[in-house]
Amino acid sequence: MTTEERLYKLEGIVEGVMATLPERITSLENRMDLLRQELKGDIAGLRQEFKGEMASLRQELKAEMGALEGRLGEQMASLRQELKGDMASLRQELKGDMASLRQELKGDINTALNRLMLYFSALAVILALLTLWR
Repeated sequence: MTTEERLYKLEGIVEGVMATLPERITSLENRMDLLRQELKGDIAGLRQEFKGEMASLRQELKAEMGALEGRLGEQMASLRQELKGDMASLRQELKGDMASLRQELKGDINTALNRLMLYFSALAVILALLTLWR
């Protein structure tokens, strides 16, 4: 085969490729458009799915927060009751201690007054004796 024949053959091949190239490009563009549309649909579906998941997670989070608030409220109420009981118990103990201290103080004051009376009585006896001896 000569060079001219080869050139004619190549020319034919190039002309064949050139003739089918616009169809192929159009077909490729159509497939790319289809893929774009498919991708847009998939993205829109994923967005919707994501929104649904987020809404579901928000609801779960709200429910969990509500449950935690409820438990916290119960525990706080329980602690308040315990504290009230402890405070009442401490008040009773303090009242008992104060009553005991009052009684003890009364006893000490009575003892001191009795001694003072004895000292005054002794002083009166001494003064009476001194008056008689004079």
